[in-house]
Amino acid sequence: MAANRLRHSTSPYLQQHAGNPVHWREWNDEALAEARERDVPILLSIGYAACHWCHVMAHESFEDDATAAVMNENFVCIKVDREERPDLDAVYMNATVATTGHGGWPMTCFLTADGAPFYCGTYYPKVARSGVPSFTELLHAITHTWRTRRDDVARAAGAVVDELQRSSAGLPAGARAVDAALLDVAAAAVAADEDRTHGGFGGAPKFPPSALLEGLLRSHERSGSAVTLAVVERTADAMARGGIHDRLAGGFARYSVDAAWVVPHFEKMLYDNALLLRVYAHLARITGSDATRRIAEDTVGFLLRDLSTAEGCFASALDADTAGVEGLTYVWTPAQLIEVLGPADGAWAAQLFEVTDTGTFEDGASVLQLPSDPDDAERAEHVRARLFEARRSRPQPGRDDKVVTAWNAFAVTALAEAGAAFGRADWIEAAATCARRLLDLHLVDGRLRRASLGGVVGLPAGVLEDHGALVTALLALYQATGDASWIGPARELADTALDRFADPQRTGSWFDTADDAETLVARPRDPIDGATPSGAALVTEALLTLSAVVEDGGRYRDAADAALGTAAVLLERAPRSAGHWLTVAEAAVSGPIQVAVVGGGELLGVARRKAPGGSLVVGGAPGSSPLFAGRDLVAGSPAAYVCRGFVCDLPVTSADNLVEALTAS
Repeated sequence: MAANRLRHSTSPYLQQHAGNPVHWREWNDEALAEARERDVPILLSIGYAACHWCHVMAHESFEDDATAAVMNENFVCIKVDREERPDLDAVYMNATVATTGHGGWPMTCFLTADGAPFYCGTYYPKVARSGVPSFTELLHAITHTWRTRRDDVARAAGAVVDELQRSSAGLPAGARAVDAALLDVAAAAVAADEDRTHGGFGGAPKFPPSALLEGLLRSHERSGSAVTLAVVERTADAMARGGIHDRLAGGFARYSVDAAWVVPHFEKMLYDNALLLRVYAHLARITGSDATRRIAEDTVGFLLRDLSTAEGCFASALDADTAGVEGLTYVWTPAQLIEVLGPADGAWAAQLFEVTDTGTFEDGASVLQLPSDPDDAERAEHVRARLFEARRSRPQPGRDDKVVTAWNAFAVTALAEAGAAFGRADWIEAAATCARRLLDLHLVDGRLRRASLGGVVGLPAGVLEDHGALVTALLALYQATGDASWIGPARELADTALDRFADPQRTGSWFDTADDAETLVARPRDPIDGATPSGAALVTEALLTLSAVVEDGGRYRDAADAALGTAAVLLERAPRSAGHWLTVAEAAVSGPIQVAVVGGGELLGVARRKAPGGSLVVGGAPGSSPLFAGRDLVAGSPAAYVCRGFVCDLPVTSADNLVEALTAS
């Protein structure tokens, strides 16, 4: 048996385990073959670099020589980064949920040599407690069962695989049309589930509902519903004031452990912040709120300052822990505030940020909140700047520098859209730099890869969400810059998605892996929106937008409409699990709206500020791209051409007339 083989991995999470006494392998044919040759089960451990409980289990068990010896003797041990291999994570998370009723990370699964899971779980402690066996006890029990009851193992594995294959069959056929009536019902159902006390949806733990908020914003723009807009405003305000929002550095933590957004789980993910930037920028554009715009600006500041990589892209996450202690970087006591700010400002800041003697976190420390606006904004900004500088001298959380295609694409889209809406050319250029790097590095022999580290691209292939998110990002850059060169690679990626990921047996249904990807015990397919939008919803958004950009867009529009038709059952029966589907469906029902501004200037700025979310807004010269074919200046003046789907209005040359055209039902 060879020793630990993770040292040269392109995953920071796997590199964290490269010094373990466990003989970890990456997932590959060689590892599966070794299990077959040794006639031992596979111990599959899946996690990610910013995961607190992954660190706990690693410290308790994987760094322990005695535990490692049991693992090495009786198992082939495989470590997987869920962010680098979402296909494996999806398959074995489905198995874990199917067999235990819940899931999470670290995920611990025991497999046969052909990858069939027969026992699954999550975190196992070093010492048995609360009815959960110790990890070592579990290892001995699995080993005994493997050696003495192999038929039972085979039956259990077969039953799990049957369930995995059944559950990956796709959504049931539905007959409901995707129209304004369905979208109104879906938005109303989501609004009815709002936590009116604390904002958001559901109880603890509470996650930022980015996709739902974006979908509700688009619903409001179409319907004019004040109720729908109020849901978004209350949730956005509650998150911005709560401890989940980093009061000093900007950005948002992964989730709140309580229902009131007070105490975060401190990891900060690229995908959350990119998706939330899109929401806050969109909300600020609708309402004109300076406070909401500042949250968007602070989120951009966090992305560019704390997650930028040397290659011009964005790192995946900041760790939940600092030096093994959760929240060490972020929390404060009244005495610490006084030490940095002095008695007067320290006491004032403690009241402003709700830092109490008893604390809101552990050991009398508090997470900074902002329950109400300060009575002295200038003083508050001065205090914030001083605390931020003091915090930078503390130990800092580790950073997962892995560049994930889809999550970087989320950031590109959000930066391009926010930059266009707010007139920030520097944000648009940051987005373009990242997109160029993704195309240069992550496209290998015409096929998209999932991730890279330090400029070295990893082996895992791109999944459906990578293709859908990147197409949308490239088209967002086309809109923000007017540069038609972004359209070509977007179209090539969309064609790959149609050719490789669409289910040829079920029109409108998509697999999450390509038809030539590694064969697993089940081919992943999950259309439900979760912490990030589903790959199917993302590729539908991409195809819908692309269909309005190119002259021969019928193929893309037909595929988008078919996918929306399949997802109608989600919008009808489970709208809280279909936030991004609602986002895309609103754009489709509205046309999508297309605004081609010939000559730019004031009209282009008005279009970018006033066009509903999901609209296609581009400025350019006559003939500069297919959208500008046959469209010219009007009497020598800039003109805006507004279309909805296949129907176009007469061109307008004044800002007032453009606003009227954009708001017409």
